[in-house]
Amino acid sequence: MRMGRNGTFWDASRKVSVAARGLAARPMSQNVTNCHATKRCQRRVGAFPIVACPKMSRNVPVRKRSFFGVGRVDRPSGGCPQMSANVRAGKKVESGMGSSRFSSPPRFASASSRASLQLLLMPLRVSNVRLSVDAPESGLKERVARSLHVSAGEIREWKILRKSLDLRDKRDIQFVYTVEVLVPEEDQGRILDRARRQSNQVEAFVDEPFQLPDSGGEPMRHRPVVIGSGPGGLLAAYFLAERGYRPIVLERGTPVHERIRDVQAFDSGGCFEPESNYLFGEGGAGTFSDGKLTCRGTGPDVLRVLELFAECKGQQPGKPSILYYHRPHLGSNRLPAVVKAIRRKIESLGGEVRFKTRVEDLLIRNGRLVGLATSSGEIPTDVAILATGHSARDVYTMLVNRGVPVVQKPFQIGVRVEHPQELVNRVQFGSRHYEDQLGNADYSLVVKGFADVFTFCMCAGGHIIPSVSQEGYFGTNGMSLSKRDSPYANSGLVVTLPTSEFGANDPLAGVRVQELYEKLAFELGRGEYACPVQRATDYLQGTRSSSVPAFSYPRGAVTANLTELMPPYIAKALQAGLPQMDRAWRGKFLRDAVLVGPESRGSSPIRIVRDDSSRESPIHGLYPVGEGAGYAGGIVSAAVDGLRTARAIIGRFAAIG
Repeated sequence: MRMGRNGTFWDASRKVSVAARGLAARPMSQNVTNCHATKRCQRRVGAFPIVACPKMSRNVPVRKRSFFGVGRVDRPSGGCPQMSANVRAGKKVESGMGSSRFSSPPRFASASSRASLQLLLMPLRVSNVRLSVDAPESGLKERVARSLHVSAGEIREWKILRKSLDLRDKRDIQFVYTVEVLVPEEDQGRILDRARRQSNQVEAFVDEPFQLPDSGGEPMRHRPVVIGSGPGGLLAAYFLAERGYRPIVLERGTPVHERIRDVQAFDSGGCFEPESNYLFGEGGAGTFSDGKLTCRGTGPDVLRVLELFAECKGQQPGKPSILYYHRPHLGSNRLPAVVKAIRRKIESLGGEVRFKTRVEDLLIRNGRLVGLATSSGEIPTDVAILATGHSARDVYTMLVNRGVPVVQKPFQIGVRVEHPQELVNRVQFGSRHYEDQLGNADYSLVVKGFADVFTFCMCAGGHIIPSVSQEGYFGTNGMSLSKRDSPYANSGLVVTLPTSEFGANDPLAGVRVQELYEKLAFELGRGEYACPVQRATDYLQGTRSSSVPAFSYPRGAVTANLTELMPPYIAKALQAGLPQMDRAWRGKFLRDAVLVGPESRGSSPIRIVRDDSSRESPIHGLYPVGEGAGYAGGIVSAAVDGLRTARAIIGRFAAIG
């Protein structure tokens, strides 16, 4: 936290000047809760919120300002008295996103000039800053300074926003950084002009802050219920609990420690447990699907989700930060601890988690939710977040029978491909063994055609696992542990199946497509959950493999013609796409590749209709969330979807007393 001229404040963690030109803010009365200094704040700074005042609501609404509308607005000297006292005392001041993420302490002018302290620091974003993987990261600040054409001493504070890996030149593999730096306000224009003459990789930058609204005024008659404890449900429950809504989380499966035991027994040849398996149980399907935290979206909501995961045992010592690494990975052995830690936070905040409680029906009166019928009895509620995941097919059927609007949605289906990890390392790293520094290599491939073929959920140093939620059906998935030290690398290899290929117009036609091929796969596996397998070269020739090399699936294999385990549309696309992938790898993709399948649970084949703004179903009080509802695709995107639905509920309803 820094104090600028005229008593304005700079909050480094939010990167917003309280008195920056163009800052749109609501009246102070809308931003402050139970603050004894409210009137004094209003007198001193008018309608501009003191964004990090410890006496104010944690989530003060602050608007983004223009990149180039940087400057000051003349206002009476002074600021929040509580915050001023903390700054003068050198105390750390908390903001709505936590403490300042910049480490430099505030420095002050002479005692006589403390009302207008030193220069306001302004943020710049510097992109495409490169370091060899052999170079120490301690040299990054000097490299950033060189990009700005300034001395390293002129950069007051800096932090990494993003870190990725450029593998294109095998002779010089590099890390590529995007960095935020703070420079004095009076120098920003000069630095920008000089940098822009050399490149377009420097820009003025203001991050949008994470916000939750103040609680709304509409009363809840009963506690809100969250159905499902996957990432969407857990994050929705966490943010509701944090604001005093005391949610009840219903999970049809078992706690994660019991679930691990049941999964291990199944992998060893044991019986299938219909409510405790790779897809059902605490944490949802994501608990055993590798732990990738990649997300196409960016912004404060994504960052807040990653921060929560990091707080809940997600950040491993010695590993790249999950807050900025381009492909953050936890591993299926670490995710259970993260899930359990989030659940304990929910419980400590007044929430409740009930296991082995399956929702069997919605109680609806006059188009409005009034309760839930569960395997443990009825639960009255007027707000329910439906976050059951994409494998709760019994829930889909129940929704359609109850008249909840559900529509078809294209979904991904195909096979899973496995290679020796050593082959992937050589393709990606070249002759040098960078895996000693970087770990086993992953990859991503897309080929264009009448239907695009693309890799999905690539698991370096991983294992092929069964993806089964119903007795008598079989599908595949992949996972890897945090060390990624298996000798195998696998990836989904899928095509998006359009609704025109579903063969019917009813909402559950896509579910029946999944079930058709999963049932055939189970029968080919002799009813023992053996995995149908075929060499990639044999797949292209249309012949069943006479033998297959060793691979990572734990319950045995059966050779098959995988073309029989997918819609003809998908088979045709794979026939066209696999040779193109082989050319991309210069003849190395197909030679040692093994295909297994079907890979049918990559996304939901339905979408539960909801309003874009309120996020509510036409059945009032029902809020569909996450992958199962058709609005996400992965751990982080599902978690963000849950967060945003919690935000909508918070803004509408009053907290439970």
